[in-house]
Amino acid sequence: MNSSLKLFSVRDIDIRVHLTFPLILLWAAYQFGVLGGGGMSGALFGVIAVLLLFVLVTLHELGHSFAALHYGVPVERIVLLPIGGVAQLRHMPDNPKEEFVIALAGPAVNVLLALLMGAVGLVFGLPLGNPLAGGVTLSLSAVFSYIFFYNVILAIFNMIPAFPMDGGRVLRSLLAMKLDYGQATKIAVNIGRGLAILFGLYGLFNGAFFTLLIAIFIFSGATQEGRMVQFRQRLRGYTVQQAYANEIPILQPADSLHEAVNWTARGINSFPVSHFGVYVGFLSNVRLMAALQRDGPNQTVAAVMDRDVQPVSLTADLYDVQKRLNNDGLSALPVVENGRVLGLITSRHIREMLHMATLQPALFPRIRSA
Repeated sequence: MNSSLKLFSVRDIDIRVHLTFPLILLWAAYQFGVLGGGGMSGALFGVIAVLLLFVLVTLHELGHSFAALHYGVPVERIVLLPIGGVAQLRHMPDNPKEEFVIALAGPAVNVLLALLMGAVGLVFGLPLGNPLAGGVTLSLSAVFSYIFFYNVILAIFNMIPAFPMDGGRVLRSLLAMKLDYGQATKIAVNIGRGLAILFGLYGLFNGAFFTLLIAIFIFSGATQEGRMVQFRQRLRGYTVQQAYANEIPILQPADSLHEAVNWTARGINSFPVSHFGVYVGFLSNVRLMAALQRDGPNQTVAAVMDRDVQPVSLTADLYDVQKRLNNDGLSALPVVENGRVLGLITSRHIREMLHMATLQPALFPRIRSA
């Protein structure tokens, strides 16, 4: 993710911080130092408290991630944003019981932390009530109280039954145990939108600007989830074999970039690379253009190609392929079986196949139920 920086890894999951993350620290310093009247110590309190709060956010997202890994769902990364954290799973499981556990795992971490922190507070006499009741003070008890209080708020807020919060996924998974997945999503999306409208009206008529922002966040998140599942329902069951292009140029590692440039003039801008009939790499349009600008066309394909692009098979589900194209920022993916390059698949190929499947559904049967 180019807009984030890696901090560390846990079980091969990159923990990354978005480039806009310092904005929340500036806000905290201003909120507690200037608006709260705490001066320099108040600003320092705000920065420390928010940083510790995001440690809890990271643990929350690791809860989701570990549950996902338990069910064999790859976790690409966790990204910390000013508005919270996001565990980017490769996909959500089709089994609603597994989605239920993954969605609930994050808030469960916060509940466990609340119990542990509550026990520590009782043993050492640390306050567990309103963290700002006595004003802003830079002390262990004030910071502890703040973290305890907002950890509980984090658990409660995430269980609101509306996308994109965990509660929305819990609700959808419970409904999906009895209903079709698409119908369960539609109900959960409508509930989320309804709650967003109620929050929005409350914020509008009471001057609660932050509540209004939450309403917009929930409404847009619910809408996005609905569209994503509709798209998933359209693509699930179709495979690469029904959409890919098999008449494409295949480059050799020893070829110069002149060969690729000649093909771009004919509208082809992504190339699988094969050596002695075995797939060895991929030359995307982005890499090709960057290499041409940097060192010209006399370089070899081997010096420029990406050796880490994993190909897709003929039986790969088109929904998963489209997600990879979107997430990896690629215009195409190589299609390979038993090491042999068979062709390419692009978003355009997928769109054209869907269009033809709408016109002639008998010619494009779904391999399995969506």
